[in-house]
Amino acid sequence: MKGINPTFKRSDGSFTPQGVSDWLDAIQNGGISGVSRAISLLENKKPEARKMAMKVLERCMPYTGKSIRIAISGIPGAGKSTFIEAIGNEILQKNYRIAVLAIDPSSQRTGGSILGDKTRMESLAKHPNVYIRPSPAGQSLGGVAANTREAMYICEAAGYDLILIETVGVGQSEVAVHSMADLMVLLTIPGAGDELQGIKRGIMEMADCIVVNKAETPNETKAEQAARELRNATHVFPPHPYGMELKIMLASATTKQGIPEFIEHCLELVNTAKNTGMFEQRRKDQSEYWLNEALHQIMIQSLMENKQNTSHWEDLKMKVKRGETNPFSAADSFWKQFLSSQKNK
Repeated sequence: MKGINPTFKRSDGSFTPQGVSDWLDAIQNGGISGVSRAISLLENKKPEARKMAMKVLERCMPYTGKSIRIAISGIPGAGKSTFIEAIGNEILQKNYRIAVLAIDPSSQRTGGSILGDKTRMESLAKHPNVYIRPSPAGQSLGGVAANTREAMYICEAAGYDLILIETVGVGQSEVAVHSMADLMVLLTIPGAGDELQGIKRGIMEMADCIVVNKAETPNETKAEQAARELRNATHVFPPHPYGMELKIMLASATTKQGIPEFIEHCLELVNTAKNTGMFEQRRKDQSEYWLNEALHQIMIQSLMENKQNTSHWEDLKMKVKRGETNPFSAADSFWKQFLSSQKNK
């Protein structure tokens, strides 16, 4: 069985990209090395690098959109990396090429990536049809989510059939990741009652599938109980936009129990969504969401590039901290000052 993305090619990775066309060739013919260097270009904060990165990204766009994008979220300790490795090794048998974009939990503090996910997915990382890239926070204009979306486009242009996005855990980032994935999978474990109470309803409603992981012996009874509790909690949710019932599945990443069934269910969801037109609509809605996000980031950057604006902003921040004004009035004052400065130019 051939992969679904015809763009994929293999290469020894020997290249020296110069112009935009060279970068596109590096992405499509440079193998893992070409993809890695292109994503590093996207992460570069220097203005000239960002300018080139946006040109490269624009050239990549005609070759994107052919992959399946799946986000894996879940409570800390749910075994997301092990689960991804299990489904990755299983789906490789379908001759799919897989890219894993992992949001590094340490990056919020360090600004970089510790590459821990490659260590945890050792067997998957060794396969020639797999690419794993930790996505550090703070190394792109739009933070984790914006950088991950850009990296996703690079991987699609390189010909990867399946893009797996591993998130830090249940939290704010999941809202952004949902807006770049075709399927959102929520991972939990048996006996996680307290943790389940901490999962906001909104995040559970975003899920296209919920998996109770670590359901192997001796956890079967607890896993079945957790699944029942989840079914009781989700049966009152609005109908799924893909027209299918939200499925609660049991699986074990270590014993591979339920892994083939999970993959088949995901493929069924995608096929159903494509047949009903919801797949294309979801991607259109996501593109609109990221248009708004990109505009927001560009506006913030433009506002802060002017030294006079920066000075005024710092003054307002100090006034807010001292309680001399409130955040809303300060923001309004800053915006009016900016508009006034533009009129006087």
